[in-house]
Amino acid sequence: MKKKITFKLRILIIFSVIIAAFTVGVILFERQQIKKERTDSLERSLNNDADMIHQYLSLNKIPVGESGDRVGELLQYMQPEMRVTILDWQGNVMYDNRADAHKMENHLQRPEVQKSIGFGTGTHVRLSDTNKVKYLYFAKYYDEGYFIRVAVPYDVKLQSFINSGNSFAYFILLFFVVCVLMMLYFSNRFSKSMKELREFSLSVKNGLPVPSSFQFADDEVGEVSAGIVENYNLLQENRRKLAAEREKLLQHFQLSEEGIAIFSHDRHQVYANSHFLQFLNVILDKPTLETEQLFSDSNFEDIVHFLDERSRNKNMFTKRIDKSGKQFNVRVIIFDDGDFELYISDITKSEKTRLLKQEMTNNIAHELRTPVTSIRGYLETILNMYHDEADERIHGFLDRAYAQTIRLSELIQDISMLTKIEEASDRFDLEPVSMKELLEELQADLADDLSEKEDSFTVDVSESVVINGNRTLLYSIFRNLAENSISYAGKQIDIVVRCYNENDDTYFFEFYDSGEGVDEKHLVRIFERFYRVNEGRTRITGGSGLGLSIVKNAVLFHKGSIIAKNRSEGGLWFLMTFPKLK
Repeated sequence: MKKKITFKLRILIIFSVIIAAFTVGVILFERQQIKKERTDSLERSLNNDADMIHQYLSLNKIPVGESGDRVGELLQYMQPEMRVTILDWQGNVMYDNRADAHKMENHLQRPEVQKSIGFGTGTHVRLSDTNKVKYLYFAKYYDEGYFIRVAVPYDVKLQSFINSGNSFAYFILLFFVVCVLMMLYFSNRFSKSMKELREFSLSVKNGLPVPSSFQFADDEVGEVSAGIVENYNLLQENRRKLAAEREKLLQHFQLSEEGIAIFSHDRHQVYANSHFLQFLNVILDKPTLETEQLFSDSNFEDIVHFLDERSRNKNMFTKRIDKSGKQFNVRVIIFDDGDFELYISDITKSEKTRLLKQEMTNNIAHELRTPVTSIRGYLETILNMYHDEADERIHGFLDRAYAQTIRLSELIQDISMLTKIEEASDRFDLEPVSMKELLEELQADLADDLSEKEDSFTVDVSESVVINGNRTLLYSIFRNLAENSISYAGKQIDIVVRCYNENDDTYFFEFYDSGEGVDEKHLVRIFERFYRVNEGRTRITGGSGLGLSIVKNAVLFHKGSIIAKNRSEGGLWFLMTFPKLK
């Protein structure tokens, strides 16, 4: 098996290569600069020599063709190895101290001469064709129409002078060694922290506890590593707490009387308690241990449709299922990530109790309707026939009996209304209802009662607010609420009904008064049948105890919602929603 290169060695190799490349680059650049500077210095020296010869010829007015002996006198004061060549403007050699000028060929095409024609001066290093010596040539053109070329042998001594500068290279190499040593030191420290972090990760991977004495190096990497360990410990602690809460939740699910199941977004079971499977087997045609089969059962078609077509504004759906003599309430709740919960509640007992109460109330109302109507008719007849002022006492008793029969008739009428809403809702016709028009009609109908109590009734509803519903039921909602306020809120109160908000699907209504309100303990029960906040007060006002129950059922009939609460300013406050006309 091939041995793996350690992290420390990889860092050392990579940074050593980078530093070495940088060092070599600096050395080459510096040597090139030194070579250029020394070459320039040598060229300036040769330029001075050429100028000196030119000045000597000019001051002494020596013709170029006769310059041989005279220039030779001057050269004894210059470098002994220097070679001097004088050319006319055509390139013919007029003088050369190292060869016979008459035997030398034309030098116009020599590189240094060509450069001097274009730039005034020119240099070149090459082997001389005349004496086979390697020279550094320097040529310069003068306005008098001739070239002066000076040269020095390009020997070892001169090359050493131009290419010297090794001391700087030694310094850079020393710098490289120091950098490598420093890199070795820091890589040791860094790899130590990485080694400690690796040991920690291996302990975590193998499920071993992290020792309390475990410490990282005192550097930035150690701080980062220590932060990772701290976050890991916090994560482990949160996992333990989450596991404990999960156990509590599972115990709650197991002990719950409801059937509870959790499904992933692709409808695979995540969890299901025993009650869920038990209720599911009652509903399904065939027993099963796989809860996912409910999605293909006809009893859950509405649930599946809701999951398929759910809108962003609705994440809960409820359905009632009757099966095998039992009634179940099925509720689905969709979470933000697409997972969802299914609840199945056995409502057989509570539903039987509710139906029994409803049936008993309906039967009583049905049985009382005929005799009460008869008694009321007889009393009306007697009161219309009986006018003897001497028997005023008897007349008073008859009036009271007649008032009670009217109250009983209204009670029976309210019970009939509730029964019709609950059991025969299809008998209510639906139509677009302008709420502003309906509420203004209610305001006119209650004008006498409002005037008697010195109450005000304010309608703040736009003409554009139109609800697709039953006009009679919508009227009864606000009539019952208004009569409650007039009867129980006190005198000189303000009654307000307002559509305070709306969105694409819903109208939001509020109905409130500025009266006394009710105790908080009564708010959760005021919509129950025959529930009275104050029994004595109801007797005085003649209420049936069914008004708010009718209100709630009428709102539910319209697929809306209603809640009651006390206002901080005083009075009772009802918040309602109604779906918009589609």
